[in-house]
Amino acid sequence: MAQDAPPAYITSLIRHFEDLRDGTHGGSASREGKEAHFERAVQLLAPIARQVLNEMNASLLLDTGQLTETGLRRTADGGLSAAWSLTWPEQRAAAVQPIVLEAYFGANFHHPHLRGATVREWPLNVFSEEDAADQLSILRAIASSELHNLVYSTDYRIVPAVTARRIATDSRR
Repeated sequence: MAQDAPPAYITSLIRHFEDLRDGTHGGSASREGKEAHFERAVQLLAPIARQVLNEMNASLLLDTGQLTETGLRRTADGGLSAAWSLTWPEQRAAAVQPIVLEAYFGANFHHPHLRGATVREWPLNVFSEEDAADQLSILRAIASSELHNLVYSTDYRIVPAVTARRIATDSRR
């Protein structure tokens, strides 16, 4: 009986651990080569990150959010970063961070990672459109954890879908 292929996240983790073992990333040993892979990963990941934040905006923020993205940029430590952020009125009024999805390749990092503003370091191994699409569930998990952490640091009232449902429920009584 043939064994099923491992799920994409397992394949990504194995690739990540093999890179650590071999001192490479995507077959490249030089920083220049690794940065070229990272730049391509950001291009492939951008539509997936936008999809996740647009889903959250539509369903949880009732289309009150604003999506922004930095594009690829050099960081203060000499690394590379690209970020996608979702802000909305209640979040700004509560003075908490936006929901952030970030692809980050620190100057002293062996390989790049995905992270949020409050959720840290998930291996980033994207070399094809299929690899990028496989990150959808991971980006959804990071974005969901980000929003959970923001609610935890303030309260549920920063989520318009929750306050709108409460108002609708109260008006039916």
